[in-house]
Amino acid sequence: QVQLVESGGGLVQPGGSLRLSCVVSGSIFSNYRMGWYRQAPGKQRELVAVATSGGSTNYADSVKGRFTISRDTANNTVYLQMNSLKPEDTAVYYCNAFLATIFRTDDYWGQGTQVTVSS
Repeated sequence: QVQLVESGGGLVQPGGSLRLSCVVSGSIFSNYRMGWYRQAPGKQRELVAVATSGGSTNYADSVKGRFTISRDTANNTVYLQMNSLKPEDTAVYYCNAFLATIFRTDDYWGQGTQVTVSS
């Protein structure tokens, strides 16, 4: 069973930084597409950043240039470095592991970690 555990959320002032971590266990970490999603109060969940098993990355326009996703294979961990944080970044952030084949789809989620950006 694949398990994902997020950490690193908290309260930060506008313009500050946070680094979120997601530790993956129970499967072959390097085979999965890893992603960070977030859900703000009253809004739908949205994709923030993705890192494929091949090493490519993609970001939502709202965070491009401010957030960076990275993978540490040795520690089975994916990170989201968040800089220049804005109040609109306030949300619960979720780690996702995804693997799709012609036969099946594996889709796993962490429990979420709260990020609050406020003065």
